[in-house]
Amino acid sequence: MAQNNPLANFRIGFGVDIHQLVEDRPLFIGGVKIDSPKGALGHSDADVLLHAICDALLGALALGDIGQHFPDTDPQYKGIESKILLTKTYHLIRENGYVLGNLDSTVLLESPKLSPYISEMREIIAEILKVEISQISIKATRGEKMGYIGNSQGIQAYCTALVFKQS
Repeated sequence: MAQNNPLANFRIGFGVDIHQLVEDRPLFIGGVKIDSPKGALGHSDADVLLHAICDALLGALALGDIGQHFPDTDPQYKGIESKILLTKTYHLIRENGYVLGNLDSTVLLESPKLSPYISEMREIIAEILKVEISQISIKATRGEKMGYIGNSQGIQAYCTALVFKQS
């Protein structure tokens, strides 16, 4: 029945990622190195935004999650740039006959302010996904001094992605 439903050609995925912030580690968000005294702790470069985007894309096609495709127990992914993980993820989406319609994301980080970096993040992600920059939305908000975000103990990102069957 889904084959006859034109809406079955559109799929929505949702991704979330969280990382602890620690000193003496670089902070990468959206493929951009951010000037910060703390960075995200993780097996890869721990780019919370790119990880949330990967999970949103994979979720749209019910292909599992980033941990299934790029496990933190596999030494080949130790320290890998998340831009490579996003490239591989999108290749999988394309192999399944889908392309990105748009994505909408939010990064939660107390400091530093991300507004000076968002344009560059959008450009990098649009280039990786081979889409127009207008298809990439990135917003940022703070924890207002509350919880692990507000206390600068962690960083979190959310992403919703719309993909559609390429004709």
